[in-house]
Amino acid sequence: MKNTIEKKSAVVKFAGDSGDGMQLIGTLFAETVAFEGNDLATFPNFPAEIRAPQNTIAGVSGFQIQFGSEKIYSTGDFCDVLIAMNPASLKVNLMWTKPDALIIVDTDTFDEKAIIKAGYEKNPLEDDSLKNYNLIKIPVTALTKKSVENIEGIDSKQAVRSKNIFVLGMLYYIFNKTKSHTYRYLEQRFKKKFAIIEANKKVLDAGYDYAGREEAIHSVFEIPKAKLEKGRYKIVTGNVATAWGLMAASEKSKRSLFLGSYPITPATEILIELALHKNLGVKTFQAEDEIAGICSAIGASFAGSLAATTTSGPGFSLKSEAMGLAVIAELPLVIVNVQRGGPSTGLPTKSEQSDLLQALFGRNGEAPMIVVAASSPADCFWATFTASKLSMEHMTPAIVLTEGAIGLGSEPFKIPEMSELPDINPPYAEADKPYKPYERDEKTLARKWAIPGTSGTIHRIGGLEKTNIDGQPSTDPENHELMVKLREEKVKLIENYIPEQELYGDDKGDLLVVSWGGTKGVVRKAVDEMRESGKKVGHAHFSFINPLPKNTKKVLQSYKKVIVCELNRGQFANYLRMNFPEIPYLQKNKIQGLPFTVSELIEEFNKNL
Repeated sequence: MKNTIEKKSAVVKFAGDSGDGMQLIGTLFAETVAFEGNDLATFPNFPAEIRAPQNTIAGVSGFQIQFGSEKIYSTGDFCDVLIAMNPASLKVNLMWTKPDALIIVDTDTFDEKAIIKAGYEKNPLEDDSLKNYNLIKIPVTALTKKSVENIEGIDSKQAVRSKNIFVLGMLYYIFNKTKSHTYRYLEQRFKKKFAIIEANKKVLDAGYDYAGREEAIHSVFEIPKAKLEKGRYKIVTGNVATAWGLMAASEKSKRSLFLGSYPITPATEILIELALHKNLGVKTFQAEDEIAGICSAIGASFAGSLAATTTSGPGFSLKSEAMGLAVIAELPLVIVNVQRGGPSTGLPTKSEQSDLLQALFGRNGEAPMIVVAASSPADCFWATFTASKLSMEHMTPAIVLTEGAIGLGSEPFKIPEMSELPDINPPYAEADKPYKPYERDEKTLARKWAIPGTSGTIHRIGGLEKTNIDGQPSTDPENHELMVKLREEKVKLIENYIPEQELYGDDKGDLLVVSWGGTKGVVRKAVDEMRESGKKVGHAHFSFINPLPKNTKKVLQSYKKVIVCELNRGQFANYLRMNFPEIPYLQKNKIQGLPFTVSELIEEFNKNL
């Protein structure tokens, strides 16, 4: 009988060739640990090539998950367990593996050709280079074939496709998880393909049983349930949560939802998710290019819809001219940018925070827009809902910045009741009452939204500058300056309608750590560890970028030193310098298409203290 060890959390990485099904079993494992009460965070890491040569470094696909009995802030720095399905996946991921970690390899893939392709001079399973790890060498491919050899209709090629399910079964045994959730998935996924269902169930059982018999696996791990707030939960990716945020805003505003978009990695899943919900009145348009996508959304906004468009870095650039049209027309519009490494095509499958300055300033003329940043997969819902509310109520376009890591990553999401969400009340023009297109609300400076068909609201539209109040095309210099200032002040006044910036930790101290977007979890974990060691460290994580919260300056002045952590060359730090130049800013930057690790942040914080 194996020894049972209780742990608060564990980090597992599934890694293999891009055809080995690592994303699938990572997702199935994540769903199982969520169903059984653990908190979690995931980080899928795709190869950049469409189909890299088999067994090469460039073709390695990975899926990392940290799960535990306490709040999980990040996907973890280093693995407790690494599944390496071929030599290349071992080569790429060994540096992210703890010295005493459990490494499970498929020995059937470690032939001479694959070993050389991965960049090894000799077999790493036989040269003692892994002696500090708990290495489990298993002929996974052969055992998978053997487990299904008596199932009619399953040939050798089909059997090999299930080898990922074998290691999934092993992980269920090692972490004392049930197989029933995966059984249900197989039954639903393959329905009437009974041979495939039977084969995969047998392979799952075979992996589970093998782990129970394998003498090298000395212990199994028990991770207690997390104490989550009561409610209905679902594992969601950030892209799905973004789609749900748009749908929720549509319902609360009583405006139909229109999405006009062009597919682009890593934002495409938002379009895919919304296209599934025609029954809820969602209208989606897959355009031929990015410009057509945003222009169709602007047309829908003119027509009275909650209009949105989704994209990533290069597509965001293409949309910039049309964004200016939405600004000068003073229409609600939600632009979601799931950021990736750039410039140009850059790193399509790698996450970065390098589009912030583009979101703030990347349009011709003076074209300020609301900018909101999501901090986690689940927070994509709230960021998108909030941006939609602000955009419609203040009659100005809004940008939602997410990132590839949180757009494709997942975590448990507590599904809110619609009654818990605030109403959205756009300022509508009333029928048969005197209507001036740019007559403004005194408090918000928002103009009224004239829904087509509303009697007495005919007005000029288009990208030319208009006269204040009357809305006639004008090139008058003083009128243009006035309209520019009004549009800028309208965005600035939104600071009165967003919460003040929260400060986590002591009210004052030695070091304030500033972050924004998807870095929140890992930075918060690092700050917690610093505080546990007795350091006076605080954390200010910004969700509202433009406008900044009213108390931003006060928060920044609360600590002796301020360090801004972001996955770019210092864009938010420079933005803060523009607004609050009297404060000296330190920086921690990383531009590798990878998230921060807790350990590197703590090292940087201690160095600056």
